[in-house]
Amino acid sequence: MTSRPLAISAGDPAGVGAEIIAKAWRALRQDGPTFVVIGDAQLLASAGGGVKVRAVTRPQEAAQVFPDALPVLDIPVLSPVVYGRPSPSHAPQIIRWIETGVGLALSGAVSGLVTAPIAKAPLYEAGFQFPGHTEFLAELTAAASMVGARGPVMMLAAGDLRATLVTIHTALAKAPSALTTEAIINSGLVTAQALRKDFGIAEPRLAVAALNPHAGEGGALGREEIDIIAPAVEALRALGVQASGPAPADTLFHPEARARYDGVLCMYHDQALIPVKMLDFWGGVNITLGLPIVRTSPDHGTGFDIAGRGIARPDSLIAAIQLAAKIAARRGV
Repeated sequence: MTSRPLAISAGDPAGVGAEIIAKAWRALRQDGPTFVVIGDAQLLASAGGGVKVRAVTRPQEAAQVFPDALPVLDIPVLSPVVYGRPSPSHAPQIIRWIETGVGLALSGAVSGLVTAPIAKAPLYEAGFQFPGHTEFLAELTAAASMVGARGPVMMLAAGDLRATLVTIHTALAKAPSALTTEAIINSGLVTAQALRKDFGIAEPRLAVAALNPHAGEGGALGREEIDIIAPAVEALRALGVQASGPAPADTLFHPEARARYDGVLCMYHDQALIPVKMLDFWGGVNITLGLPIVRTSPDHGTGFDIAGRGIARPDSLIAAIQLAAKIAARRGV
C-alpha cells in the first residue's frame, strides 16, 4: 500500500456522507487504508455517533492520528445543516471540499481521492455548471490530463464485473444521438488502459454492448450497431484492444458471460448500473478512469431519506477506499 493517505471529500452535509465516513473509519482504523477527510469536523463528530475527530493541518499528519481519531482537514459549513434537507447554501463548501481534494491529489500530498455522495439539484440552484461529480473532476484535472485517449470514463465495479459507460449523465431519450464511433473508441481505449494499469490485467478482454434489443436485429430494430458501434469495435481491434461485439445487452451479465471478458463497455447509464447493483447492491464502487489522479466513490447517492438516523451502511464507501488504495499502489502514487 502507498504511504500517503487517501483524501475523502465529505459530500452533501445533509446526507449520509459524514455517518458512513465515521463508520468506515471505525472499520479501517487498525488495518487501513489511512485517509484524511476534507469537511466539517464538528459535523463529522456529531453525525458519527460521537466518533473521536481530530483536526489536522496537513494530510501528512493523518497516519499518526488515524488509529486513534478520524483526521479531518476542517473546512466548516457556513449555514445550519438539517439532515435530509439539502440546501444551496451548502454548495460553496461542498465544491471547496472537492476542489481541495483534487488539489491535494494533483500535488501528490494524497495518493487519491474518494468522494462521498453529492446531490446535484441544490448545486445547480447555486450555479454549478456540471452534470455531476465526474465531469467536474475532469474539468479540475484538465490541465494535468494525459496525452492521447482520456476520460472522464465512468466505471462501475462489483465483484468480477467492471462496466464502463460511453454516455454518462445523459437522458435516455438523448443517449442514441449522443453515441459516436469516436466516443466508443475513446472509452474503449481508456478502459483497456485502466484494466492494464489499475487492475493489473496484462491483456484485457473488452466486451462491447449493443444499444438496441437483439443488437438491432440486423438493422430492423435500429442501425446504431451497424453504423456506429461495429465500426468502433473494428477500430479498437486495429488499435490492439481485444474487443468483441456489439453483443445484445441481455446476454452479457450472467456468470458464464462475465467469465469471457475483463470489462464491458455499455452505451448508456442504466445498461451498466442495473447489473452492477443487482450483483452487489451494497458493495459497488464508482471509479473515474482516464484522469491523472485516482478517484473512486461509493455507488449510491446521498441517502437523504435515512440521513441522521444512524442506519446508513458504509459497505460501498469501504470498498471504494480499499479499491482506491489498491489502484494508487499499482500506479506507485
